[in-house]
Amino acid sequence: MHHVRFRDPAGAIRQGEWHDDAITFGGERYDHDEVDVLPPVEPSKIVCIGRNYAEHAAEFDNDVPDRPLLFLKPPNTLAGHGDTVTLPAGKDRIDHEAELAVVIDEQCRHVAAEDAMDVVRGFTCLNDVSNRDDQNEEQNWVRGKAFDGSAPIGPVVADPEHVPDDAAVRLRVNGELRQEGSRDQLFFDVPTLIEEITTYLTLEPGDVISTGTPAGVGPLEDGDHVEVEIEGVGTLEHGVRIP
Repeated sequence: MHHVRFRDPAGAIRQGEWHDDAITFGGERYDHDEVDVLPPVEPSKIVCIGRNYAEHAAEFDNDVPDRPLLFLKPPNTLAGHGDTVTLPAGKDRIDHEAELAVVIDEQCRHVAAEDAMDVVRGFTCLNDVSNRDDQNEEQNWVRGKAFDGSAPIGPVVADPEHVPDDAAVRLRVNGELRQEGSRDQLFFDVPTLIEEITTYLTLEPGDVISTGTPAGVGPLEDGDHVEVEIEGVGTLEHGVRIP
């Protein structure tokens, strides 16, 4: 099942099911273009993983770290399917980063890797939009990673059984393929990430773990149309505006 959060034509926020040709809720059926698709979850935090694909680490002349490289995006970074994301002005390079994102189903702490999938609600698409100008100048990456709208997410949460262990992760800009990788290329897999993260902090229902990006990241420009496609989930689409 693919779960979607949306605002119906009357303005009510609903949790429904996403189908290829429609969205359904409570016996009602809506065309995709007659509702506003919202971020599928309302996380208290997004825990992101850096350099979790060897080829992506290499394209920036970095090694894969000895343990997962963790950083946070707060709720202000959320943007939804179909949104146009306004990026900071006056920057030389703001990059796209397609990522498989994990949605947590229950409050959890100290979760062993062998039990980790028990706390997973499902998977979604995320674009970890990254302001390289400031990221390269700071250690905590607040300006580089936590600016408004820097985490487009969605359009759905897919049940875990719908997403293959080797699910393809792709990103296109204006129809051109820029990134392509797969879930089985993650250096630290999902259970390992959950075990490491919950060693240090409590995850809440709806929290998101963004698992890292494959090689091929590149700059975005004003007017670009971005598609993040993950096998078994679907395609997140959003626009880009740079003032």
